[in-house]
Amino acid sequence: MNGPDVPAGFLPAALGGDFIRVNGPLYLKRGHGSVLLGFRVEPRHTNPAGILHGGMMASFCDMLLPICGHHQDKALAGHFLPTINLQIDYLAPSPLGAWVEGEAQVLRSTATLTFIQGLVTADGAPVARASGIFKIGPLFERPPAPG
Repeated sequence: MNGPDVPAGFLPAALGGDFIRVNGPLYLKRGHGSVLLGFRVEPRHTNPAGILHGGMMASFCDMLLPICGHHQDKALAGHFLPTINLQIDYLAPSPLGAWVEGEAQVLRSTATLTFIQGLVTADGAPVARASGIFKIGPLFERPPAPG
């Protein structure tokens, strides 16, 4: 169950390992062939100016692009997508308390690489544009089934 500060349709996303567990939480909303990833800017996410720290935005974009890729391209689903290149254009600040949300599109995939771009908004206003190149790695190891 989400608190009142999480928009309708977003559910907690269990991804990213310990780093995102400490720096999140992130929330996922599935749509028709797309996903949105989001989080609420908390004091621990801000820089000394009281706005979202650029490093947190970079981490968010580095999660956003491959997660959207997993959901859009069946050939990418289940594969580890380590970052080769990540470019971010910071367009505007994301203030404390803002809902930050992003979506991305797979532009092209080859046998070993995928190219993905995305747009991030804060309370509906564009705040970052990201693009990345990701290695199509091995399938994630799944934990053994219980019992």
